[in-house]
Amino acid sequence: MSPADPNHPNEAARLTQELLDAGYTKRQVAGMLGRDASLVSQFFTKGKGAAFVNALRQLVRAVRGGERDEEALSGIAEANTKRRTTKTGQKARVRGKDVIGTPGGSMAGRAGKQAIKSGAAHLAGVIHAAAAADGRVALTVRMLSRCFTLSAGSRQDSPGIRRGVVPRADGTQERTYGSAATGGFPATEWSQRVAASHGDVVHAVLTWLVETGRATEDAEIVYLEIRTWTPTGHQTSEVLIG
Repeated sequence: MSPADPNHPNEAARLTQELLDAGYTKRQVAGMLGRDASLVSQFFTKGKGAAFVNALRQLVRAVRGGERDEEALSGIAEANTKRRTTKTGQKARVRGKDVIGTPGGSMAGRAGKQAIKSGAAHLAGVIHAAAAADGRVALTVRMLSRCFTLSAGSRQDSPGIRRGVVPRADGTQERTYGSAATGGFPATEWSQRVAASHGDVVHAVLTWLVETGRATEDAEIVYLEIRTWTPTGHQTSEVLIG
């Protein structure tokens, strides 16, 4: 049996087909995977795609759960794509947004406008899994500049993170809270916050921003990124997003 037998598609093709049946195009699926559309076509014609099966599984899981935002889905795919290795066995360098990675395992998830509206619930699993592994959490928030109450880059706003915040053309700013260098925040604390918000990660983050004097009462998040990792010396855990 050929791995590209249309009557017996491989796992990558089968999962991709489920995304196509959900209304996405091959070009959109390729965009989520960070690859060219021609590669996705080869899942069906040449039996390729084994390296993307885990990412595709998580995409299907997220779509089944109601996630439709392509930016959020791209973050899920990126976090679950196995990096190719070099001839020496080391992970190959790839272009794209870095994900915090300290020894012990790391994971990240993103939420765009559409996912924000539903509370970015797909990120709750990332936080809860990190808490179970006694991990740490960092977050990046984008809001309208007027929603931030503290000056950009101040120590009071982001202790230990000294970087310039460049205003965007749309009037928003993106600020980072916590990092591997500063130790981040206890994942157990954020797990409790998310649980108290009934799984609404956006509400949990907004509540924290307002409570700590970092945001106005009427603030609205337009983009959110959650990064988790297990510090050195802790047991590595596998985190599934979606």
